[in-house]
Amino acid sequence: QVHLVESGGGSVQAGGSLRLSCLISGYTYNTGSMGWFRQAPGKEREGVAAIDSDGSTSYTSSLKARATISRDKPKNTLYLLIDTLQPEDTGMYYCAASPRAFHMTAIQALGHVPQSLLDSGYWGQGTQVTVSS
Repeated sequence: QVHLVESGGGSVQAGGSLRLSCLISGYTYNTGSMGWFRQAPGKEREGVAAIDSDGSTSYTSSLKARATISRDKPKNTLYLLIDTLQPEDTGMYYCAASPRAFHMTAIQALGHVPQSLLDSGYWGQGTQVTVSS
């Protein structure tokens, strides 16, 4: 059974940074993608960053300069570092994994997270990030 548990969220002042972690169990890294998504109050879930099984990464364009996704396979952990946080970065941050590859450039072009990923992907419960000005 696949479990994803996010941690590392919290309250931070604008300009600060956070590193989010996602501990993943029961999932093979050999295929597909893992990634980070976020959802602000009253808004749809949106993509942030993704990493493929071969280590290649993709980012939503608005966050590419400030976000870094990485993984530590021996620790079964996915990370997201976001620098220069702004109040508009406030939201619930989710990690996800899917045996079918997904890329943030395609999700951004689509304009929403694919229903197939929402329905069939593996998702954590989220970690809250609140950025104050």
